[in-house]
Amino acid sequence: MLTQEDHIRYNRHLVLPEIGIKGQEKLKRAKVLVIGAGGLGCPVLQYLAAAGVGHIGIVDFDVVELSNLQRQVLFTTEDIGLPKVAVAQSHLQKLNPEIKISAHQLHLTSENALDIVNQFDLIVDCSDNFPTRYLINDACVILEKTLIYGALYKFEGQVTVFNAPLENRRSANYRDLYPTPPTSDIAPNCNDAGVMGVLPGVIGSLQTNEAIKIICNIGEPLIEKLLLFDLLSVRSTSIKFSASNKPITTLINYEKFCNIDTTNKNNAMKEVTVQELKTIMDSGEPYQLIDVREQHEVDIADMGGELIPMGEVMNNVDKFSKDKKVIVHCRSGARSGNVIMALEQQFGFDNLYNLKGGILAWADEIDTSLTKY
Repeated sequence: MLTQEDHIRYNRHLVLPEIGIKGQEKLKRAKVLVIGAGGLGCPVLQYLAAAGVGHIGIVDFDVVELSNLQRQVLFTTEDIGLPKVAVAQSHLQKLNPEIKISAHQLHLTSENALDIVNQFDLIVDCSDNFPTRYLINDACVILEKTLIYGALYKFEGQVTVFNAPLENRRSANYRDLYPTPPTSDIAPNCNDAGVMGVLPGVIGSLQTNEAIKIICNIGEPLIEKLLLFDLLSVRSTSIKFSASNKPITTLINYEKFCNIDTTNKNNAMKEVTVQELKTIMDSGEPYQLIDVREQHEVDIADMGGELIPMGEVMNNVDKFSKDKKVIVHCRSGARSGNVIMALEQQFGFDNLYNLKGGILAWADEIDTSLTKY
């Protein structure tokens, strides 16, 4: 039942015949889990809370950083260093004190996903990495939960609805659209590729729109239709896809499935610190320094080295020396690490060293005049 305050708060919903009292009551009874409180999660959480969703769950392990504020508009400068889930919970309760908000400050894993997901009716994927996306999808398939998916890349975003109940089956899921995880050079994260600040607001709002449509049973949800949105041209395209009906019965090791083996990577890959690189430079020891970032990143901050962007490495393997120490660097050490692993596995290099911490560490410890981005 709606209270007198509810009638005032949600008046603009109540006067819509498609929602009305019955729809608002459905929203009040709904339990929605938002996984990820970053760029997408911020607008999703704000609009779900404002819409009156009765129980909102938040899963995120991260803390607020200054670089988040360009797009994660739920947070303020005063929140820097605080856990995102705690800050989000506090701000959302101020926005709507009548709803319940559950904060889960943790990594979603194969060990805890089923237990957490099972507590909610509808799941919204606002994560930013492939292992988590496959994990969320598989948990939703196993538990028969509808999943609203969103993703970002530079100026482009996509939205769809997975695993929704149809007449005699569940709709297509994430694995039907993306059976194989892409490599990091094809789909880098926003730390490496960048993202237009307003894009998460657009895509997150579309995700919330799908959630409200599904809860209130109105409109036509994006079931087996992928909406692609281009911010620069302000154009959208809808692509149809279908279910393969391949069964998913258990959760797996998603880091391994997505070719991310952190333990092995840390043990096997040779690294140098920025202090060690500075010593090499000053000593006159022969070495080669290669930068695998993009030209626009070099324009922001340049510590030297031959520029071979990550996407062009495989066409320029001959430029990597095999008779002296080769130090590969990028912004943080992630892309350069992936480049080294690929070159070692495919071409047998044994003289490659990753610059630990990348140019960010160089700016912190060696050349503080460099711009950090």
